[in-house]
Amino acid sequence: MSSVPLIEVDNVSKRVRDATGELTILHDIRFSLRERESVAIVGASGSGKSTLLGILAGLDTPSSGTVRLRGQDLFALDEDARAAVRGAELGFVFQSFQLLPNLSALENVMLPLELRGERDAKALATQMLGRVGLGERLGHYPRVLSGGEQQRVALARAFVLRPALLLADEPTGSLDFATGAQVMALMFELNREAGTTLVLVTHDTSIAARCERQLRIEAGALASGSHAD
Repeated sequence: MSSVPLIEVDNVSKRVRDATGELTILHDIRFSLRERESVAIVGASGSGKSTLLGILAGLDTPSSGTVRLRGQDLFALDEDARAAVRGAELGFVFQSFQLLPNLSALENVMLPLELRGERDAKALATQMLGRVGLGERLGHYPRVLSGGEQQRVALARAFVLRPALLLADEPTGSLDFATGAQVMALMFELNREAGTTLVLVTHDTSIAARCERQLRIEAGALASGSHAD
């Protein structure tokens, strides 16, 4: 394992202007993550958690500070280059699943593989859907899948690329408790198998407790970044 952090967040701030003036969403956030580490970002609604996740992905830009992935300053790159980094290094799981409705489960998982030019996209996607328990649902479209099944497709799509970094934003927020617990157990299993670094935004304290560290955001500032016992 490399001694260099996989990702470094260096004095990241995010400010926006509205009719009342300037609003600070994030203020001087600083932390680093090692390879294979699992981290939960916790805090009240509106504290800046999802904004921070968007900046980690290079989907949003900070007002000041930067994010380095494997030592590369994401914001020294143009948008096309950042998109290439996302395609090569990052996986995403969202509360709302973000599946393409006109594609089957298999086609949804094949898509990122095809975009990356993988010749064995169908075989790899089929294998991953089997791993998440959907081997019999390959041809089903999102509209006929349950919420839990849709999130399993989303997990398969995220992990099939074996990303270095997986970003998950309230992945159980649209699921009932029992289904959410099953999905999270699967996510942690897949994460261990793939050796991925996991950054998880959640309101659920029991999910956060399963991560090695918790980063608490309060009013846009990093209040704590404890290691789990």
